[in-house]
Amino acid sequence: MTSPYILQMSGISKSFPGVKALQNVRLDVKKGEVHALMGENGAGKSTLMKILIGIYTADTGSVIFDGEELKINNVSEALDKGISMIHQELNPVPEMTVAENIYLGREPTYGRTGLVNQKQLVANTRELFERLNITTIDPKAKMVDLTVAKMQLVEIAKAVSYDSKLIIMDEPTSAITDKEVAHLFEIIRSLQKKDVGIIYITHKMEELKQIADTLTVFRDGQYVGTDSIDNMSRERLIEMMVGRELSQVFNKEHAEIGEVALEVKNLTKQGKFYDVNFQVRKGEVLGIAGLMGSGRSEILETIFGAIQADSGEILVGGQSKKMRSPKDAINAGIGLLTEDRKLTGCFLPLSVRDNMIMVNINKYKKGGLLDRKKIESDCADQKAKMNIKTPNMDQLISNLSGGNQQKVLIGRWLLHNPDILFLDEPTRGIDIGAKSEIYSLIFELAKQGKAIIVVSSEMPEVIGLSDRIIVMSEGYQTGELDHREATQEAIMELATRGELMKQKTS
Repeated sequence: MTSPYILQMSGISKSFPGVKALQNVRLDVKKGEVHALMGENGAGKSTLMKILIGIYTADTGSVIFDGEELKINNVSEALDKGISMIHQELNPVPEMTVAENIYLGREPTYGRTGLVNQKQLVANTRELFERLNITTIDPKAKMVDLTVAKMQLVEIAKAVSYDSKLIIMDEPTSAITDKEVAHLFEIIRSLQKKDVGIIYITHKMEELKQIADTLTVFRDGQYVGTDSIDNMSRERLIEMMVGRELSQVFNKEHAEIGEVALEVKNLTKQGKFYDVNFQVRKGEVLGIAGLMGSGRSEILETIFGAIQADSGEILVGGQSKKMRSPKDAINAGIGLLTEDRKLTGCFLPLSVRDNMIMVNINKYKKGGLLDRKKIESDCADQKAKMNIKTPNMDQLISNLSGGNQQKVLIGRWLLHNPDILFLDEPTRGIDIGAKSEIYSLIFELAKQGKAIIVVSSEMPEVIGLSDRIIVMSEGYQTGELDHREATQEAIMELATRGELMKQKTS
């Protein structure tokens, strides 16, 4: 008897240094089914998908695809077998055309010459767009000239163009309008009729009833359960996603709360966040919670001057400030630990010492030269205070563990001694021991009178660290919770209200 399943993954485990990303998880997808995969950020969803398409190799487990056991070593093999993926992070070749992006590596050629048949390439793209009812994109347009929403549609068309038996869609509606979402759902339903299986990863609960047949939940790298979407209430889903106790690593020490250090009034950046209002006081840890794409990081980057606000006011110590650049924010006494330490935090080719003094290098200038003695003394002091494990300060920061890299970057800001400190995902990708040390440091800084804002995708973390929490959803500020009333269920409820807020303001 032919199996109804296009995919059966079982016993899948995957570890990275210091992190168990997946522990004995499973996922079974039927032919012609839209199977939603849900879980908090860091639950292991994307890791499993990267194993399926050959970016990662599983430590243990088996993959049965269309009745055959697979060992996929790279993306090309996955595509050849009939598995394609629409990635959340768009990665087009910007100076190439839409048609060239879609058929990159598969271009029609003039016989043995190897020359690309541009006319046929464009014709193939038009035929594909006609099949998918995409009428607003010119196959000859350069990708760099498209909106993000149109780039997303091109990415969807590219995945369909492989004639895959299984398509993975990772947050496919994160950058497209409601009209385009409806169009995507039409495309998905047409694929279902051809028995194509869809794995649909989303944080938007309101989409599930519209498009999904079955739902699987992961939590902390573990399989929680699978059920029909008809049996899945919002309350049950939230409970499955967040049902865990707060870790004992949070020994929160409540600092004395002082005067307002930072106030934000009606801050807006179109397409990112709208009409955001909050205060944070000296000695207070303010948490910003929300799901991916909610605008959390962009708020911090805007206050810090890395993004320019469209409207609104930023007050530091009661005085209105124009943040035209990060230099303005640093001069106002603000520090920002960025979300991605490798991309926007660490200078990987440089030493631990050079990374630590980077923000504050002018402090060490003496007669046109650097005061090496002062640099060594200050860096050694931070190394001891934060228990940074490095053989010496000449060590390249790229050779340190993630946790120690993070402590070097925090040390960078502590040398500058800001009054207000933004920490964006301060413990992402680091082990529990380093997490606990960073939590203790945050509490100590609050006791010193620093005003601290923490953005974290881990709800136990944001609850355990914060005195108050504001919650964002799809760019809208949907609520505020005091530490005593903040639960994972309450945060998740607010974190999924963005669609309602959007309807109210439209």
